[in-house]
Amino acid sequence: MNSIVLNNVTLPNGTGADIEIRDGRIVSIGESLSRGVDCAGLIALPGFVDVHTHLREPGFEASETILTGSQSAAAGGYTAVMAMANTAPVTDNAAIADFILDAGQAAGYVEVHPIGSVTIGLKGEALSDIPGLASSKSKVRMFSDDGVCVFDKDLMHAAMLAVKNVGGVIAQHAQDPLLTVGSQMNAGALATELGLTGWPAIAEESIIERDALLAEGTGSRLHICHLTTAGAVEVVRWAKKRGINITAEVTPHHLMLTEELVRSYDPLYKVNPPLRSQEDTLALRAALLDGTIDVIGTDHAPHSAEKKECEWQNAAFGMVGLEHAASVLQEVLIDGGGDWERFAQILSTRPAEIAGLVNQGKLEVGAMANLTLIDPSAKRLIHSATKSKSTNNPFAGSTLPGAVVHTIFKGQFTVKDSQLQERS
Repeated sequence: MNSIVLNNVTLPNGTGADIEIRDGRIVSIGESLSRGVDCAGLIALPGFVDVHTHLREPGFEASETILTGSQSAAAGGYTAVMAMANTAPVTDNAAIADFILDAGQAAGYVEVHPIGSVTIGLKGEALSDIPGLASSKSKVRMFSDDGVCVFDKDLMHAAMLAVKNVGGVIAQHAQDPLLTVGSQMNAGALATELGLTGWPAIAEESIIERDALLAEGTGSRLHICHLTTAGAVEVVRWAKKRGINITAEVTPHHLMLTEELVRSYDPLYKVNPPLRSQEDTLALRAALLDGTIDVIGTDHAPHSAEKKECEWQNAAFGMVGLEHAASVLQEVLIDGGGDWERFAQILSTRPAEIAGLVNQGKLEVGAMANLTLIDPSAKRLIHSATKSKSTNNPFAGSTLPGAVVHTIFKGQFTVKDSQLQERS
């Protein structure tokens, strides 16, 4: 019998308790006579779920592997990640999806669920085998061409109908490609000053509005990846008030960082979509606090040194994100007057619901023991190197609040006393 007792935890509602885990499940929450791991001062939360992770394997193992990405996720308090489809080959068929699922299970740190591509090869020309992906061993329910936008409205309409038929959701990368040719940073005065091609807000906002109307017409679910502008927030708010089945995510970096960092021409701050203005950042924070934005999606996008340590124009877009998302949320939400129940909704419960993960996002008797314990009083200096294979960390050098002390996945420690555990 495998058992763990967590003594003196603080639950999201602020009450103290002991949590007993046996054979992978939570068997009691309350007062226990058993002594185990002293968790005084720690907040117990359902394990975090990321609806937007790039694990790079197959095809780009120099940047990340499913193993190293899973280890990074566990270190950040995650117990499940959704792996984006822009691999090589693309996850547009059951064979690739099942490879990713199997590799995630072999790694053993988190649930790794493949996201299927909407179109074959991410080319935006023909739909992937959506029924085949959904009926595979992986049971794919989330579909995205993230990295590129599904731009053809007729193809997007057909995709929504196909995904609706399998009970899934499309996660759209909202970026009009005709308005962003050669774009390098947020459009505006600073882009002009720096001599970089601007990335207009309307390129994001117009696609969200179009797809919201398509979702309304088809009755399909729509999820918007990495929201970045104040205008995009208003479009999502409008769509929700209209009753459209739409959800949205924001990344840690768009909650904290602004276009001013691009003055350095440091490719560390080159990301798709780009860092925006302070006004946009404040609008994103407010939208997360009021529920217009549902979840944080890390958009963990590791890159090898050769793709990032070069001149700005030639550098790849992307940043790592799994290991500091909880700290960013603590600074934005908890330090902004929010509570730990809302914290759990943003990082655990709601993303599990969006992704359709039945064993995630719950802290209750009978649930699978996927848990994260945070020390909210900790202050930590962020380093470039993490458990990820890549070091393109935009928060390096910053001090952020909170630290993941323990991560428990299926009733076993993947992180204990802040140390990653070996998996058998």
